Amino acid sequence: MRGIVINSVTKEPVSRALVTTADNRYATLTNSEGRFEFTIPSAGSTSASEPDGNTPTGRMQIAISNGFYSLIARKPGYLAESTFSEANQAEPDRDVLLKLTPEALIVGTVALPSSEAPDSITLQLFRSQVQDGRAHWVAAGIARSRSDGQFRFADLPAGTYKLLTSELLDRDPSTFDPQGPLFGYPPVYYPSAPDFGSAAAIQVSAGQTAQVEISLVKQQYYRVKIPMLNAAESEVGVLVYAHGHKGPGFSLGYNNFEHAIEGMLPNGTYAVEAASYGTRAATGIQTINVKGGPADGPAIALVPDASIPVTVKEEFTGEDRLGAMTWNVNGRNMMLRGPRRYLNVTLEPTEDFGSGHAVALRNPTGPGDESLVLDGARAGTYWVRVNSSRGYAASIRSGNLDLLQQPMVVNAGGASAPIEITMRDDTAEISGTVEGAARAADNAGQINSAGLQYVSFARGASAHVYCIPLADSPGQFTEVWVNPDGSFASPALAPGAYRLLAFDRPQQNLEYRNPEAIEAYGSQGVVVRLVAGQKEHVQLQLIQTN
Repeated sequence: MRGIVINSVTKEPVSRALVTTADNRYATLTNSEGRFEFTIPSAGSTSASEPDGNTPTGRMQIAISNGFYSLIARKPGYLAESTFSEANQAEPDRDVLLKLTPEALIVGTVALPSSEAPDSITLQLFRSQVQDGRAHWVAAGIARSRSDGQFRFADLPAGTYKLLTSELLDRDPSTFDPQGPLFGYPPVYYPSAPDFGSAAAIQVSAGQTAQVEISLVKQQYYRVKIPMLNAAESEVGVLVYAHGHKGPGFSLGYNNFEHAIEGMLPNGTYAVEAASYGTRAATGIQTINVKGGPADGPAIALVPDASIPVTVKEEFTGEDRLGAMTWNVNGRNMMLRGPRRYLNVTLEPTEDFGSGHAVALRNPTGPGDESLVLDGARAGTYWVRVNSSRGYAASIRSGNLDLLQQPMVVNAGGASAPIEITMRDDTAEISGTVEGAARAADNAGQINSAGLQYVSFARGASAHVYCIPLADSPGQFTEVWVNPDGSFASPALAPGAYRLLAFDRPQQNLEYRNPEAIEAYGSQGVVVRLVAGQKEHVQLQLIQTN
């Protein structure tokens, strides 16, 4: 077994890369031309030895005789190992091609207004990551600057990032006066934005190094104390948002003895959110202004999180074959019938920072409780997500709102209108073929999204088809399995208008809920409009990705 390891960007050979089998039985380094070679016992051999000198086991012989083997390549300066693998067809006398993706780097310097460099500044990096079809900013790493102010984020995949510094209070023993004013360095959102939402995005590609410079500004900090009117003796979490826009940066703490939120902040306008946890979850939010002196209040009153009832109207035409469901609550088994057996409803926050506070259906309270209630909804806006093992959600409404197209607004402590869901089972289907998929299945050297190359000598998925609802369609996003010969058949689909796209590899960052992102594929794929009971056949062109 022989092959070559190349740089996926430059296509140049990668020397001194470690190539191993997935079970670590074999390992070698590539030569100066990026080439490697293994000598493997032939199928049925009884005299060949393993690397440790022992006779091959029966299990190893079976694996070899089946023609299935996996290789992993890795090297410092290239992206780290991943668990994802691609399957390929081996051919006699053909080199195995493995591609390594070089890491991206974000490096720079933190500068102070004075000539003295800080001992250490903490920097936070966030990456735009697609979750459930929408982009969110998630933590991507923390670094600390050196004594000369320089910092470095390494081992980064290609993507979009935002960078900020953490707060640093000036407590230099030579200048600190406990009785005098306190100064510090507020967060800087690169390059100098007032909050996380308006910070500049840093775009890096594989192997690229982005150079950034950040300048800190010293400001006076003032004492902040916000009373909690009805805080119980429980854990309270506190979040602080600059200019009222959600994002990281500033912080305050909760004093359980004083029942107050306390800390230090520079001049500015902040939204302070407090939340208590446990069986009586409650949330409160208040806007404060710090302007040249201590800020006391206004007080925050915690309001119980909302409970939203869900009603279901079934318009099924097919036979119910699900039967009853057994549900275990506190060690007691209960038999449930009705929508609870097949339906799951969640509220997903619309904000793009972090994963937010998602809300799920509460557990049954006891035997016979088949009610659907979304418990613990804080004030905010949410998308309503419905997953069902029977049929589809033909309509989701709350009052006059069409929740298939619009977000739901939950007011603080107020009673929310019920969510009304209509379920149907008059689904449709799409089948077809992907041109070029069969040829793609024969090509070795596929590379995963993290840059690590796995090669298996067996056929696998040759293409990846996605059914993406158009912006005004009630359809539901669906990924379809494609056979090695390029044929595919979808599961049952909700009627609606879809754009079908076929890619040569999984699209983990496909923003299918973002109409602007999907517009980039306006000239590709096929648009299909399905009515109940329709069976459509299409032919797709394979989209080659970089």
